[in-house]
Amino acid sequence: MNDNEAPVVWILIGRVTRRKGSEESEVHVLLQAPDEDTAVRLTLNGLQSEGFAEVQLDQIGEMEGEPDEEPYISAYQGALEGEVAIVVA
Repeated sequence: MNDNEAPVVWILIGRVTRRKGSEESEVHVLLQAPDEDTAVRLTLNGLQSEGFAEVQLDQIGEMEGEPDEEPYISAYQGALEGEVAIVVA
């Protein structure tokens, strides 16, 4: 990536549980990664480190610009700063 290109921020959408077999919650994860495989791996590691027991990822894509509502504005900024930003719906 050169200095004129915007960084790629990925969004992954799925479902998570804190305990096996418990009720699922929707999750959106925003992060920077060089490719889809790395984005998935970083997402799974980040969710595990936050205590989620089960994860089912349903969609992955590149963000098309900065979001315009919270909590996604903060999550996007966190992703730009190198975080794996997790939003549980």
